[in-house]
Amino acid sequence: MGGDLPAPVIIKRKKVIAGGGHHGGAWKVAYADFVTAMMAFFMLMWLLNATTEKQRKGIADYFNPTIPVNRISGGGEGMFGGDNIFSEMTLARSGTGGTDRTNGSASARADAEAEGARLQALSEDLLGLSGESDVAEQLKRHVTTRVTDRGLVVNLFDQDGATVFVPGTNDLTPLGTALLLVVAEVFKVVDNGLTVTGHVPSRPVVLRENDVWEVSTERAHVARKSLQDAGFPAERIVMVSGQADRKPTAYPDISIQNNRLEIVLLRSNHSK
Repeated sequence: MGGDLPAPVIIKRKKVIAGGGHHGGAWKVAYADFVTAMMAFFMLMWLLNATTEKQRKGIADYFNPTIPVNRISGGGEGMFGGDNIFSEMTLARSGTGGTDRTNGSASARADAEAEGARLQALSEDLLGLSGESDVAEQLKRHVTTRVTDRGLVVNLFDQDGATVFVPGTNDLTPLGTALLLVVAEVFKVVDNGLTVTGHVPSRPVVLRENDVWEVSTERAHVARKSLQDAGFPAERIVMVSGQADRKPTAYPDISIQNNRLEIVLLRSNHSK
């Protein structure tokens, strides 16, 4: 009778793990985010290198709000800080409104644009009306100009084999004297104030006496005296300073082009 019993049924359960290990897709999403971030970073680096200061300011203004929502401090909370949407009508009369709608401000903007155009014209005069052809050629190699919110910035800098100051001294070379003469002649036609700043390249830290501050300051004063000797009014020079090797414009920091004079013809609102 025992031989008539049915054979036991054995059920084997196989556990299947789907999408496990390296077969999952989550890493693809993370990788795509990483690649996107890197592309944005390199685009930012490229824009910083390929655009001018004026263009970068335009890009920044595009992404930043140009009209402040709230320029006063209120006691309440919320987006209006305790005021209502009609506060603009009252605040504008006291000069503290959120937006600028006065004719005076429009006139000030027009004046600023007109002065910017005059400074740009002076920049073109400086680079184009330099007298003798050899000086004009030197200007192209040793001078850069740009118009900023502060004024017309002119940099006179060294090149290999041709320097503004005699190497190792604070004496102007004939080239440096000629360049400063052109600057004085062009800038004498306006009444704006002027600043002179000396800059020098970085020097090895192992030097026992690193006199970059003294050299940059002394060279600024030598340039000031040269401008005055060329007929530029002394009372219009509002600042003379040296900034050592703290603001290089060429890299590496030891580049000879960081031996430079920065002369700024100030806008009217910066001249005092």
